[in-house]
Amino acid sequence: MSIWTRIAEALSALAKGEGLSAIFENFKSPPEKSVAFTIAVIALGAKMAKADGEVTRDEVIAFRQVFQIPPEDEAQAGKLFDLARTDVAGYDIYAAKIARMFENDSDILHDLIEGLFHISMADGHYHPAEDAFIEDVSRIFGLPPQIFTCLRSRYVPGAAPDPYSVLEIDHNADLDAARKAWKRMVREAHPDNLIARGLPAEAIALANTRLITINNAWDEIQQTHEAA
Repeated sequence: MSIWTRIAEALSALAKGEGLSAIFENFKSPPEKSVAFTIAVIALGAKMAKADGEVTRDEVIAFRQVFQIPPEDEAQAGKLFDLARTDVAGYDIYAAKIARMFENDSDILHDLIEGLFHISMADGHYHPAEDAFIEDVSRIFGLPPQIFTCLRSRYVPGAAPDPYSVLEIDHNADLDAARKAWKRMVREAHPDNLIARGLPAEAIALANTRLITINNAWDEIQQTHEAA
């Protein structure tokens, strides 16, 4: 069964009068986390799109880049997006629900913030309101500030990444420590690991940008040591 078909089942609950927040309560335990993650990305992504005052077709295209939506399920995905984008108010409530949903799995919260950055750049612009939105959601998720800074550097032009922050190591770390961190992060970014962490198979496109940044950080650190 397609993830979007399962979401369509959740949408049928809306027709019976249940709110979007109530749907989250129905997707707490495995294997439904992939549905919960998808709903979370759409709900927060749509509200973020509303934050800058303009919702464009590019946001929908961005969802298709992260989630491969079967043609027969596009209408259901669109309904959920439209439902969530009606008002930016209440995003903090949804963020808090998601934080509780994945309170023992910060990796999923990390992935969700990364998905929001991907969507925010869909129209080629990174609006200050989007920056404030994602930073606040990251705070609600309980993620360290450096995680937000690192992810922003991956997606936002001009936000040059600090290679040591990307590899999550101290600036005084030696080359061996950097190599170990690089290898660990490459393994963690493998699609099989992402799926095992609860991301739907459709969302592993996020790994491409992640791997590019991780490899670039390692190359930069290597070059710095070679030049010393």
